[in-house]
Amino acid sequence: MVKIIVRWLLLAAALLLVAHVYTGVTVTSFTAALIAALVLGLLNALLRPLLVLLTLPVTVITLGLFLFVINALMFYFAAELLSGLAVRSFGAALIGSLIYSLCGMVIDTAMERLFKS
Repeated sequence: MVKIIVRWLLLAAALLLVAHVYTGVTVTSFTAALIAALVLGLLNALLRPLLVLLTLPVTVITLGLFLFVINALMFYFAAELLSGLAVRSFGAALIGSLIYSLCGMVIDTAMERLFKS
């Protein structure tokens, strides 16, 4: 349980980092970042697998590069749902989702080393 809460807090901090590094993404507060990280996690867990399945032919043709578009759609959709997260355009969502994904990979690697089971 502690691992999940720490990961959630770190992903919210990663959203704040994305907003600080890239001007196309705006996060109003840490609370908004917490809610946005939760919504992004839910969208990625529930909606993303369906989108990946439906767009499988396009993903295969583009050698997996279409997955970046799906990530950007999840990021953009979360911004549309929430008032505390704003994304200027789809291009901004693409860049923001790339930065957020990189931060997520670093966080996951650190969490594996920190919480060895």
